[in-house]
Amino acid sequence: MPWGSSVYVKVVAYNLYGDSAESIVGNGAVILTIPDAPTNLIQVYAHRSATTLGLTWTEGPHNGGRPVLDYQLSYDQATDDFIVLKTGIMSTEYVIEGL
Repeated sequence: MPWGSSVYVKVVAYNLYGDSAESIVGNGAVILTIPDAPTNLIQVYAHRSATTLGLTWTEGPHNGGRPVLDYQLSYDQATDDFIVLKTGIMSTEYVIEGL
């Protein structure tokens, strides 16, 4: 069953003497999870200069059952100490200016 699918459930109780009638159907749960990590991060050469870097990426294979709302971009200068540069990015591309 794919993420984001609605699931409707009935419950039956069992004991030594038998089983109950089925419960009424639940109102439907949606199978949700966090989205997969974005893939295919590449630089856009048309937006590259000494002070500008254009980036593009692809949404991960599974969005967790709901659309991705936004992205956060972090950077590092080979120290393995990433710093958040921008949050709330609403698309799968971004141009960093003022490097």
